[in-house]
Amino acid sequence: MEWTVHQLAQRAGISGRTLRHYHQIGLLEPDRIGSNGYRYYGRDAVARLQRILLLRETGMPLQDIATVLDTPVTPELEIEALAGHLEFLARERFALDRRINAVEHTLSMRRQGREPRMDVMLEGFNDRYETEVVERWGREAFDASNQWWHEKSFRQQKDWKARADALLARWREIHEEGHDIDSPVAQEHAAVHLEWFKEIPGTPTHTGDTAKSVDMIRGLAAQYESNPDFHIAFGTKEAAAFAANALRLHVRTLESLPRE
Repeated sequence: MEWTVHQLAQRAGISGRTLRHYHQIGLLEPDRIGSNGYRYYGRDAVARLQRILLLRETGMPLQDIATVLDTPVTPELEIEALAGHLEFLARERFALDRRINAVEHTLSMRRQGREPRMDVMLEGFNDRYETEVVERWGREAFDASNQWWHEKSFRQQKDWKARADALLARWREIHEEGHDIDSPVAQEHAAVHLEWFKEIPGTPTHTGDTAKSVDMIRGLAAQYESNPDFHIAFGTKEAAAFAANALRLHVRTLESLPRE
């Protein structure tokens, strides 16, 4: 049994133009072309078309579909191609989610009569420090924390940011209350600070790597002291320095633990 372009297109639920295009690019050859110039498709062509349409449903590019179908070891290659395409779609979804979060933020700000801000709500958790994070901890560490942040809704990002602000504000309160860095109050809050870090995927504290956790906390302590942005976040330069020294003291206890 053979089908013309019109007949096959009608049965497959596609247009005749699509079939002709598949022929032009070498993806689907007709079994024969009649003296009248009509293309005729037999059982083998129909079976190939069925696989083309199934793979096309996944969003796989036609060029990749052709590679899959024209290689003798079809099952293995098809699995590899589908796995690669799945990774591509995941990256696309990640990028789309970021744009959705940006629109949600802008919409929320507009509804409140406020101007949208290009701040941490639209950046990733650590976008601005990408190079430094990758150099210190590797690409996987950056991607893990960045994806964790962007998978949050705008409200979740806002709530998490509020918790972070409260954490830093508490350091200023402890400092202004006159506590020393080795006081129970300061060291208890240092422990809270470390637990907060553990929530963030990709950080050494999250994975339980003691040696790298100590290095990370010391590096952040130096940033707290030297970076004016952190002075603002803590409320004062003195509060930032107080927190830095209290954290340095606290992580000395971690150094006595077995290192991974």
